Amino acid sequence: MKHTNQSENQTMENTAPEKKKNKKPFIIGGVLSTILIIGIIYFIIGANYENSDNAQLDADIIPIKSSVSGYIKTIHFKDNEHVKKGQLLITIDDTDLKTRVAQSEAALESAKANLLSVKSNANAVSENADASALSSSSVQQNINSTKAKLTKSQADFKRIESMFHSKAATQSQFDAAKADLDISQAQYDGAVSQFKSATAQSQGVRSQAEAQKAQITLAEAMVKQREAELALSQTQLENATIEAPCDGIVTKRAVDEGQYISIAAPLCSVIDNIHLWVTANFKETQVKKIKVGQEVDIKVDAFPSIKIKGTIGSFIGATGAKFSLLPPDNSTGNFVKIIQRVPMRIEITDYPAEARDILFPGLSVIVEVKVK
Repeated sequence: MKHTNQSENQTMENTAPEKKKNKKPFIIGGVLSTILIIGIIYFIIGANYENSDNAQLDADIIPIKSSVSGYIKTIHFKDNEHVKKGQLLITIDDTDLKTRVAQSEAALESAKANLLSVKSNANAVSENADASALSSSSVQQNINSTKAKLTKSQADFKRIESMFHSKAATQSQFDAAKADLDISQAQYDGAVSQFKSATAQSQGVRSQAEAQKAQITLAEAMVKQREAELALSQTQLENATIEAPCDGIVTKRAVDEGQYISIAAPLCSVIDNIHLWVTANFKETQVKKIKVGQEVDIKVDAFPSIKIKGTIGSFIGATGAKFSLLPPDNSTGNFVKIIQRVPMRIEITDYPAEARDILFPGLSVIVEVKVK
């Protein structure tokens, strides 16, 4: 029996290595098949997609600055609070601003009253100019009348003078004709002098009327200036209340109640976390396959379960190195070729509504562009 058992044991020991040896080809074949399948998958993905992990979420971060100077009266928000567009954020003490508005209103009323006065004076002077012109015309008619009378007196005097020399007229007739001629001449000369005086007076009054018209233009300009000053003071009064420019998160509060601020002083920032996009930096060797409008799958490192869809919106137009503080200059002689990155803007077209409150600018993402 012992001999039989020993034989069986030897037989089992000899067959065990043979079974183990026979499994190796299957294992090797399985591994090679797996590697081949994975290679095919990566080849297909590589041919149809371009990806980059050099990407992050972006959004508009709007700095809020003061447009007027004054003391902070009330702060209506807390840091990192969600706000709506038009929501009141900060109120600045507007006592001085209201006073300026009242002063501007009074100055405008004064300018309007002055304009009415200047127009009234201009109308009066214009009427005087018209009257003076009529008077000058009347004097002109008087000249014509005295000229006609002078012409008649000259003719009568020549006839009487001829008759007097031929003894056909008496001395008294001659003297009368001479006196009548002198009177007509004097009347004509007087009418001419009067016309010259009236004309000069009319021109003087007309010049005054033109000057008054210029005063009207100046008064109208003053009214416009006062209106502009009033509009400016009203705008400054409106700017004493600072509102949120968009829906988002207000943060980085830099002031406290009671603090005096000057114009352009930073107050806080509002992050528009509603309209997000992705800035992705692709290698320059990937750019030739990427076109505007191609679909993009976006994965957020912080929230891998969130599925986000997007499209290529635009190329920035230069490599990232060109926007650096000290752009590299390859002509210096210390040239080392480095693959450049081309920034692109990816517009987000779809993401879960519940992700709106947890996505914010700066989060790292991985993007895959479907190029085929």
